[in-house]
Amino acid sequence: MSLREIDGSQTLRYDISVVIPTVGRSILKRCLRSIAHGSELPRRVIVVDQSSSPQIREWLRALEELGVETKHLPSSQTGRASAVNRGIECTNTEFLAITDDDCLVAPDWLRNMRAHLIARPNTVVTGRVEASGDEKVPMVVTSMSPATYSRPRLKFDSLSGGNMGVALVVMNQVGLLDEDAVLRCSEDGELAYRALRAGVPIKYAPDALIYHYGWRDTGEREHQYREYAKSSGGFYGKYLQQGDLFIGLRAIVHYLRELRRLLRAAVTRNDEHLRMSWACLRWLVPGILAGFRSENARVASSVNSDR
Repeated sequence: MSLREIDGSQTLRYDISVVIPTVGRSILKRCLRSIAHGSELPRRVIVVDQSSSPQIREWLRALEELGVETKHLPSSQTGRASAVNRGIECTNTEFLAITDDDCLVAPDWLRNMRAHLIARPNTVVTGRVEASGDEKVPMVVTSMSPATYSRPRLKFDSLSGGNMGVALVVMNQVGLLDEDAVLRCSEDGELAYRALRAGVPIKYAPDALIYHYGWRDTGEREHQYREYAKSSGGFYGKYLQQGDLFIGLRAIVHYLRELRRLLRAAVTRNDEHLRMSWACLRWLVPGILAGFRSENARVASSVNSDR
């Protein structure tokens, strides 16, 4: 049965592809269904599968009935960065959009993302991330105020990896995601920093909306907070290894902000913020040390597509 019967009101866009990394979570089917329900459809959907799930081919065949090209790319590698990179390397359209297998896109997500990319093709576009599902979501971005950033900030460089779009030529300019395991959960932050340093702006467009589906229980979220902290430290450590003093200042600001949030959470009895901030205060510095010692170079900067 089709994910959706085409109703004649949708437009197939031949200049944009969607890349989705997956570890075989069943929520992927709902992710694909949300794309199928979009007011515009991509030319191609590329799912990079690190799980060898036999169901994914079936889900993609259903999407093909809507006229969308699909590619199921099994991968023996691990880590989101490598999966996204292998998907980008298979892109053969002018633009690409990236989301995750536990994200559901809004009906006008692709239309709005594409419109922003056409208006500013030299810009990386990112969008709003709202929470969905029964469990808490570790990271959301809910601001309704558009913004464009042209240089790195001491806070964070606004880029949600599960909700981003970019021209393939810009991806060639900036380079692929860093596949080093020491920044396993901070590959998007490192990409944002590298893009801004290369003179590529990042545009936050709140009308490019996705819903991050919450599926992690308390224990799984605590583990994720530890991984976020260690990976952020890994990112900082790799740049400190290169003598980047700005990153050193950012790491200090990051630590102090989390200390302030921990104290506020203790006063307000916000258990989730307590878990998040404690994980950062405990694991950020070990992550920095691991990044500083890392000998793994960033992946090659060019994108070798199968065009």
